Amino acid sequence: MELVEPVQSNAPEYSVSEISGAVKRVIEGEFGRVRVRGELGRVSRPASGHVYLDLKDERACLAGVIWKTTARRLAVAPEEGMEVVATGRLTTFPGASRYQMIIEDLAPAGVGALMAMLEKRKAALAAEGLFDAARKRPIPFLPEVIGVVTSPSGAVIRDILHRLADRFPRQVLLWPVTVQGEKCAAEVAAAIRGFNALPPGGEVPRPDVLIVARGGGSIEDLWGFNEEIVVRAAAESAIPLISAVGHETDTTLIDLAADRRAPTPTAAAEMAVPVRLELLAAVAALEERRTRCMARSLGQRGQRLRDLARALPRPEALLGMRQQALDACAMRLPQALKGLVRERRAAMSTGATSSHQVTRS
Repeated sequence: MELVEPVQSNAPEYSVSEISGAVKRVIEGEFGRVRVRGELGRVSRPASGHVYLDLKDERACLAGVIWKTTARRLAVAPEEGMEVVATGRLTTFPGASRYQMIIEDLAPAGVGALMAMLEKRKAALAAEGLFDAARKRPIPFLPEVIGVVTSPSGAVIRDILHRLADRFPRQVLLWPVTVQGEKCAAEVAAAIRGFNALPPGGEVPRPDVLIVARGGGSIEDLWGFNEEIVVRAAAESAIPLISAVGHETDTTLIDLAADRRAPTPTAAAEMAVPVRLELLAAVAALEERRTRCMARSLGQRGQRLRDLARALPRPEALLGMRQQALDACAMRLPQALKGLVRERRAAMSTGATSSHQVTRS
């Protein structure tokens, strides 16, 4: 048996780390910053706060990661099945021999993707009964305190205050929030829950009704009011809540969870309070009706009394004969007294004579 010596090659040898580093440099060099469109597949959120997901299309799948600090800034939370445009850079993960995308920004791929995600979320929350009519409470007729959740610097709060002053001035508590962007949903939900946490009769008065308001905008601008955290806070609110987000044609999920939906912030103020002058006019009209009714009632009762009085005999007819008999008795009384006196005197004289005769005998 003849031994065959192995063929010596002059190809360089690389370590695993060298190969991984070379691949990493090539990928990062060729794809320093990219935008990738695809559908979100697996989405996981471990305790670390990072988000791990898959971007896929009909032929391939790309792993992606969103670091915790980036995930907090996202305007839209990633959800499985959502079509998105991810912006970031490609790199490798040597520990698993794979390449992946470090995502720095994530946005829905157009309005269609947002609407699809909105409908999916709407159906899920509706299945829980958060939009049921039985959950909705009536708005107080005349609240003492009105809590407003909106931006402190926009035209919305000025419109609400102006309308309340015109209709019926009330005490207003403003909870300032961001009404657009990544902080919007968390701040609005915290404001609703914060108002509900105020104790009745405390140092800060507890509102009798809440208004969550924002001006009009695109679906992306209003997206914070579609977030699940906001919808649940609105549905759980023990204080009746009026939603006034956007214009009349805009619809957000908080509108469905609120007790009442107003087409504009000004309309929300109109729902919250009645018109003071109209109430005064109504009270004056009721007072006038009361006065007329009382006068008519007293007049009718007086006429009835007079009608009944005519059927009674006159006092003179009832007392005349008795008064005449009394007068006759009064005229006979002096003569009767005189006769009685004479009788008593005669009786006394007769008695004295009889006594004298007996003594003599």
